[in-house]
Amino acid sequence: VQKLAKHATIPVINALTDHSHPCQILADLYTLWRTGRNLDDMTVTWVGDGNNVLHSWLEAATLFGFALRVAVPDGFEPDAGLFLEAERRSEGRVRRVRDPREAMRDTDVVYTDTWTSMGQEAEAEWRRVAFSGYCVDAGLMALAKPDAVFLHCLPAHRGEEVTAEVID
Repeated sequence: VQKLAKHATIPVINALTDHSHPCQILADLYTLWRTGRNLDDMTVTWVGDGNNVLHSWLEAATLFGFALRVAVPDGFEPDAGLFLEAERRSEGRVRRVRDPREAMRDTDVVYTDTWTSMGQEAEAEWRRVAFSGYCVDAGLMALAKPDAVFLHCLPAHRGEEVTAEVID
C-alpha cells in the first residue's frame, strides 16, 4: 500500500493490510461518537490477538483522549514499537494487562477480533488453546460498565473469541 501510494497520482487509502485496519477503526469511532460516546473520555478494552485491528486502535489512542487497555496472551502482543509509541504519546492512557478480567473492569467499550486471521488457518487449533480465557462472554461483560458496548470487526467465530449471548 505504501509503495502504491508513493507512485500513485491519486490518493490511496489503506482499507486493510496485515499491519493495520484504519478504516475499520474510523467507522467504529464514528459509530461510538454517533451513539453519544465522548471519544476523549471513554475506556476501550481490547481482548484477544495483537493484530492489525489492535494496531489501528493503538494509533487512534494517540489522536483521541480515550484510554485503551490491551489484554493479549503472551506471545501475541501487538507490534512492540507501535505499542511503545502509543503508550508514550497517550501519556499513560494505553496499557497492557495480562488478565482480561482486570482489563474489563469499568470499561465503556469492549472490542475483540477473530483469533485466527486470514492466512493463519493452519494455526487455528493451536490458537484456540493459546487464547483460552480470552473469550468475551457474559462473565467478562459483567465486569464492564452497565452501559458498555461490544464491538467486533467481523466475521466473528461464535464460541471462540465471543459467545453468541454477547454478540447477539
